[in-house]
Amino acid sequence: MTRRSSAAIAGITYLAYIAVAFPSMVLFSKATRGASASAQLASIAQHTADVRLTILLGAVSAFCAVVLAVTLYAVTRDEDRELALLGFACRLGEGLVGFVPFTTLGLLWLATASGPSAPDTASAGTLAAFLMKVGAWQTTSAALLFAVGSTVFSYLLMRGRMIPAALAWLGVIGSALLVVALPLQLAELTGPPPGVIWIPIAVFEITVAFWFIFKGVAPARIRAA
Repeated sequence: MTRRSSAAIAGITYLAYIAVAFPSMVLFSKATRGASASAQLASIAQHTADVRLTILLGAVSAFCAVVLAVTLYAVTRDEDRELALLGFACRLGEGLVGFVPFTTLGLLWLATASGPSAPDTASAGTLAAFLMKVGAWQTTSAALLFAVGSTVFSYLLMRGRMIPAALAWLGVIGSALLVVALPLQLAELTGPPPGVIWIPIAVFEITVAFWFIFKGVAPARIRAA
């Protein structure tokens, strides 16, 4: 596979990732409305189709992360193989963390379980509250792996002059901002507003996706021995 084709696949996958991840978050938020864990379970029981669709979309999102790991590595490895491998490992880890829908499957089971194996109401509420916390930790951990991988790949794209400098800098700065902010969120410390810190990287990914698809990447520079 050529670097041009790898870039085109990466661009398509960027757009697919965004198109899948956003509806997944909206559906999950809709299905888990409620002031308490018991209320959230009751809501899930009424929106089982939305939760099942969220599980499918999550699997697609995880696969998109793996595809991006491979294609971005193929695009940037000639600039610095070791750094590209680091970016590959982070984006692969992001996908693997999201491949097992532990939280959504657990909540769906708690909301629909019946018979002798079903937990009592109090136990179900406690387990649901724990699973919601686990889901938040899992999401933030995957996002941190994404941020580190994105920082590395954006830096290599900038250093190799493969895309316009301003676009590459947007990727580096937007990703680095997440690398700083997400550990604070994971540790439940004060940090920037969650929605705001994602805007720069969202703009970068949408823009670079179309650039990859229609423009490709500049040829790899020949380094002197």
